[in-house]
Amino acid sequence: MSTLCYNKACGQHFEPENNPDNACTFHPGVPVFHDALKGWSCCESKTPDFSEFLSIAGCTKGPHNNEKPPEPVKPDVTSQDKKDDKKCYEYIVSAPKPLVISRPSGDEPMVRLQHKISPSLKQALEKLKLSENTIQKKEEDSNEIKIGTSCGNGGCTKSFKGQGSNDEMCSYHVGFPVFHEGMKYWSCCKSKTSDFNTFLSQEGCKTGTHLWRKKDTGKKAVPCRFDWHQTGSQVTISIYAKNSNPDLSYVEANGVTLNIHIIFEGEKEFKKNINLWGVIDVGKSVVNMMAAKMEIVMKKSEPVSWGNLYLSPPVSPPKEDNEKDN
Repeated sequence: MSTLCYNKACGQHFEPENNPDNACTFHPGVPVFHDALKGWSCCESKTPDFSEFLSIAGCTKGPHNNEKPPEPVKPDVTSQDKKDDKKCYEYIVSAPKPLVISRPSGDEPMVRLQHKISPSLKQALEKLKLSENTIQKKEEDSNEIKIGTSCGNGGCTKSFKGQGSNDEMCSYHVGFPVFHEGMKYWSCCKSKTSDFNTFLSQEGCKTGTHLWRKKDTGKKAVPCRFDWHQTGSQVTISIYAKNSNPDLSYVEANGVTLNIHIIFEGEKEFKKNINLWGVIDVGKSVVNMMAAKMEIVMKKSEPVSWGNLYLSPPVSPPKEDNEKDN
C-alpha cells in the first residue's frame, strides 16, 4: 500500500519499504508572506504570485514522512469560561517602537547616483551607433537641396528651382492653421474664410528666407512606463526606456527627493521628479542600466514599509469663516 508523504511541498505517495534517504525533496522551514512576496524560511526563493509560490521546488533532500502533523488542540471551554467571555477587558499592549529617523529637508544638495551598465546595454548601444553612422553618412551624401523641394514655412507655396531661389523673399505665416465651425484661418493673422482654396492662397503675414531643410527640433520628450516595488530594506523603481545613453542619462537624489533624466533610443527624453514617501540612504543607492529598462535601487534609511512611492503634499486646512450673519 502506498502512503502519502506529509513533508512540506512534497505531497507524493511512496512505498514505506522503498524509502531511501534522498527520495523526498521538501522544505523544512515554514511559509513566509511579507511585503507581497511569498516564500519559505529555509531558502531564498521569493515570488509575488501565489501559484508560483506553490510550485517552488523543495530545497532539502531526505526520506519521505508518513507521520501526519498533529491537529491543533482546541482548548476546553467550561461554563466559567463562557461567563468570562461575556465580560469586557481592556489591555494595554506595549510593542517595541521602530527606529524613527527625522525627515530631512528636500532642499539639501542633490547627489548623482552611481550607475552600473549591463553587458546587454553595451552591446545594444554598439549596434545603435553603427546604425546611426550609416544614417548620418546617407544624410551627408544627400545634403544637397534637390530641385522641386518645397519650402517648409507655413503658407509658402514656392519650391526650390536652383541657387536663385535662395535670394527670393519668402512670404509665410508664423502661426498654425485653425479649422473651426466651417471657418479656416491662420492663428497669426486670423483672416477667416470658408473656402479651402482661398485659405491656401492667403498671403503670408511675415517675410523672410525660405526653409528648404527641416529644423532640428532636438530632444523629444516622451512618457515612459514605470513601476516600483519594495522589500524590507530597499525600494526599486523600474523605468522601461530602451537603450538609454549612459553619457547623457543620470539620476540624482538627496534623502527625500529623486530627479530622473534619461536620454534613450537616440533623441527621446524622459524626465521625472519624485518627492519620496520615505527617506533613502543616497550613498548606498545605485542605478542599474540595462538594454530594456533602467532600475533605480534605493536603500531605505530605516526598515519600514512605505505606504506609497510618492509623498502627497500637505493639505491646507479650510479657512474658517469668522464673519457672522447679521
